[in-house]
Amino acid sequence: MMNIVLIGFMGSGKTTVGRALSAKSDMEFLDTDALIESKEDCKISTIFTEKGEAHFRALENAALKSLAVTKDKVISTGGGIVSSHNNRELLKKAGKVIYLRVSPETVIKRLEGDISRPLLMGEDKLSRVEELLSLRRALYESTADRIIDVDDLSVEEIVDSIMKDFT
Repeated sequence: MMNIVLIGFMGSGKTTVGRALSAKSDMEFLDTDALIESKEDCKISTIFTEKGEAHFRALENAALKSLAVTKDKVISTGGGIVSSHNNRELLKKAGKVIYLRVSPETVIKRLEGDISRPLLMGEDKLSRVEELLSLRRALYESTADRIIDVDDLSVEEIVDSIMKDFT
């Protein structure tokens, strides 16, 4: 079986859905952010603060390259992974790409109190989410094999929807 690659904005549920999908499908779960944190022995927020976003994006690309040659995995990616053309090509080669589409309001609700998101630091979080989503929406959509609107779905409903593609 091919990999299932989950893309989408922060707070869309990629990691949560990925873990649940992994358990239901008996496929190994891998998370690009977790791989980077493990390799660098520090949090993503620390990498952003100390080395900058460009350095993080290079690490993200390296992680994706290593995963693009795997099989039978559920892969959760960072929200900005689609920012690079090279990454979008790698994502398409890595497996079936599922875009978990989420509204800005749902993102704000889900990430309330989360201080680990470097790109959401500052006062007007909703405007920042809307700005980033507007920059990335077309990239997510053009990369995806399938789009699932997740605002009103439970994790189980999302997993079941994805599993229908593989049975």
